[in-house]
Amino acid sequence: MIKTETEAIIFDLGGVLINLDYQLTSKAFIDLGLTDFDATYSQLQQTDLFDRFETGAISSFHFINRLLDQLPQGTSGNKVVHAWNAMILDFPEERLLWLLEMKQRYRIFLLSNTNTLHMEAVRRSLERTIGHQRLEDYFEQVYLSFEMGLRKPNPEIFSRVCDEQGLNPATTVFIDDSPQHVEGARLAGLTAIHCTGKVEDLL
Repeated sequence: MIKTETEAIIFDLGGVLINLDYQLTSKAFIDLGLTDFDATYSQLQQTDLFDRFETGAISSFHFINRLLDQLPQGTSGNKVVHAWNAMILDFPEERLLWLLEMKQRYRIFLLSNTNTLHMEAVRRSLERTIGHQRLEDYFEQVYLSFEMGLRKPNPEIFSRVCDEQGLNPATTVFIDDSPQHVEGARLAGLTAIHCTGKVEDLL
């Protein structure tokens, strides 16, 4: 449970509000012929490909081509996009309704490490659940790493959100399913909660 003096809540997106399954992306790339996907993913992670994509430093075209370099010749870019987005699952309708209730009680915001391809899939998922793609309807402001040029767990990203919105970190709660992001928020002075189950059970 959060403190009674809480005035604002900043939510993570993937794994907190929308359901994800990273193994589906792994399986999809293996099915495309990248049999050592986990090792390749780790290698590309070390070359900061994913960080640059999530901070808007490279285009989706560049990102797709880098992944195509690892795949059998003749693989289409559309298949890469489909595999990359396979992890994006559903928005539970009851969670969206719950968010609207939270919006009446607190100032609520979204802060997500994400990229252009995943956000397109997220909005399609939202439309399947509720009939529209307006993620912004559920938050006072939506903050996305690829638009900000910063990503979690850098404490600066949390400070920027607080500064722009006039939030007091001491009365602001951040909820994320990644422990390193929780630690980054704490370093910025926020109360941070590691979400390991249903986010609704935390409030």
